[in-house]
Amino acid sequence: MALDVYVGSLTQYYGVADNQIAAFAQRPEDVHPAVVAWRTALSERLGENIPAPLDWDETPAAPHFTGRPGWDGWAALVLWAAYTEHPVLGRPNTLPDEWENDPALARCNAEGFRSRYSHLVRHAELWLPSPFLFTFDGEDVGGHRVVIGSAPTLRRQLADLNAATWKAVDGVVAGWGRKPPPDKAPLEARARYGFAAMVQAAQHAVDRRLPMKLDY
Repeated sequence: MALDVYVGSLTQYYGVADNQIAAFAQRPEDVHPAVVAWRTALSERLGENIPAPLDWDETPAAPHFTGRPGWDGWAALVLWAAYTEHPVLGRPNTLPDEWENDPALARCNAEGFRSRYSHLVRHAELWLPSPFLFTFDGEDVGGHRVVIGSAPTLRRQLADLNAATWKAVDGVVAGWGRKPPPDKAPLEARARYGFAAMVQAAQHAVDRRLPMKLDY
């Protein structure tokens, strides 16, 4: 199963046949009001925890972007961030099969630990165009449980990760994303590929003030 990252209106995302949630399978025209109602309810729930009520372009004309970090690229990037915070554990050379149970990732998610890369390592799948610092458990438009973060904060944390490790300029990063790494590629090669896809998507989300969502 492929892993993509989508930036754009949620109306457009859920209106596409492959992404339609069950309640709208026969009435896709109901997607837009459902998304707007979901956004309003979420904004009211967050209240003073966000700097302004949630708002972004949900019209049919909203731009959209799709990238493909792939599961290996995404997982390697998450672990790259986790081991940057916990270098004493020793970063693995290749992506572990059970990467979600990795000890460095577990430490990043331990109660009370304040991760510098929380919007990467806290299992977020949806990032909103609002500059809040926390992640939280919520529901998506279809009522499925999901961890939600901030696209501007994710973009900053990706930049911080690059500054702490690779120190790569934009042209170099773009080159990392041109070709998927081969099978059995080192963890770092996979992390760089995932980074290139995610940083491009996050920049689109910030520049256009649109949500960003993992799609699988």
